[in-house]
Amino acid sequence: MKQPTMNSAFCNTRNRSDLLSPSGMCSLCTENCTSLCELGLAAVLGAQTVYPTTTGANQIAGEKPMLIGYGDFNINGRVFGAVGAEATYDQAEIFNVDLSVEYGAEHKVKMALPIILPAIVKLNYKDYFSAAAMAGVTCMVGEDAKSKDPNLKLENGKIIAFPLMQEILSCFARYDRGFGQIVPQCNVEDDMLGVPEMVLRYGGKALEFKFGQSAKGTQPVNRLPDIDAALAKQRLGGLVRPDPSDPAIQEAYANGVCPNFYLYGRLPQWDEGFFRKRLAELRAQGLENVYFKMAGFDPADLERVLRIAAENRVDMVTFDGAGGGSGYSPCKMMNEWGLPPVLLQARLNEITARLREEGLTLPAITVTGGFISEDQVFKALALGDGSVTAVGICRASMAAAMQGDRIGKAVREGKTPEALQRYGTTVETLFADLPDLRAIYGREANRFPTGAVGLFSYLNKIAFGLRHFGALNRKFKVGAFDKSDLIPLTPAAKELL
Repeated sequence: MKQPTMNSAFCNTRNRSDLLSPSGMCSLCTENCTSLCELGLAAVLGAQTVYPTTTGANQIAGEKPMLIGYGDFNINGRVFGAVGAEATYDQAEIFNVDLSVEYGAEHKVKMALPIILPAIVKLNYKDYFSAAAMAGVTCMVGEDAKSKDPNLKLENGKIIAFPLMQEILSCFARYDRGFGQIVPQCNVEDDMLGVPEMVLRYGGKALEFKFGQSAKGTQPVNRLPDIDAALAKQRLGGLVRPDPSDPAIQEAYANGVCPNFYLYGRLPQWDEGFFRKRLAELRAQGLENVYFKMAGFDPADLERVLRIAAENRVDMVTFDGAGGGSGYSPCKMMNEWGLPPVLLQARLNEITARLREEGLTLPAITVTGGFISEDQVFKALALGDGSVTAVGICRASMAAAMQGDRIGKAVREGKTPEALQRYGTTVETLFADLPDLRAIYGREANRFPTGAVGLFSYLNKIAFGLRHFGALNRKFKVGAFDKSDLIPLTPAAKELL
């Protein structure tokens, strides 16, 4: 395993020397050091450095290399026969590899690709959701979207107006072509304040209950600047410590001796009884599809969540492997906790096999955690051995949405980046997969936001690459991908097949 260091993009910290002790400190730590390592920054900012100081209009992900990953496998190949297509020249070809999938306990959801876009509600999220509809895949809206709505209204501790959610849902709806769906995520505070009811009121049909993610097994803690901000967050139902409504705390603040205020997200205490009651309530109000978000917690918890999902006819559970990415996660948690995706899949294979032997009908399973390319997606689907419906691609998808937007704006201003000029100098000529969008939506696609076009194009690339790997193994339906399509390159990888 790579030696730890005090160098990190989380807080823009650097070791002074390349010669390090096993702890990660410079082996020679000097009193006149002018570098700013993790320790030096903590000496000034204290508890704040548990979280990245570089959050904001950025994406942040775990930096620790794992001992085993999808790179420990190569992809197999075959030259005889065909699965899922006739073994003829005209039928057994790349464009006949069927990547569509369907899931859902009662209300079926079809996706054009075995991909979902996991929860986010920052950066270029509008194009992120729009592109999901264009590509025909399911996308999730990040938890706590309510905190981003300046027009949010509450009455008696419940939300009565949430116009931002209505706008978010419309990002998907305006391009919806009958594949995938948009799924707002729900944490404890969201549920307490009535976000699920507001989603249904605005026409949403699905919700994702979040147990955790690979970067953030706990809920975030945010330092608040003053008592007014603390009281405002408390009025919105937030758990603020120390209590800003306590007269003793208010007096201490007035005297300049009050500690920092922190807003803390409550940990879910959801169990079998909670979901039996809550999902019955929401389904009576029109909820059609239920999703869970889970991470690489203790294996007993993985199994319990799947049992709860099976009992309550949950449609999909997304399992997020370490190390994750989030601007709101503790730095060390992003690096040091949870099962990496490959090991998480190995555990899930054992658990799902056992539960199916008991006769349980399980939800669709999605795995996510650092996927960026078609080879990784193929390997995850194959390693799932028929039990993985989809792979989540989050940070890379947002990067495509941001790049598409940036490049599109430059092109429309007549400033096409020099490296791209040989491909075209207008949106219509430069964005090479626009013809595929025009084939679906007509010439109106030429006016689609280029951030969404960029993400659609990126997912199109993933799909095209997947079709190549499917054809390579003479498998023309995504459900046929299995462990036999993988070649282990290390002893540890061999043990997982």
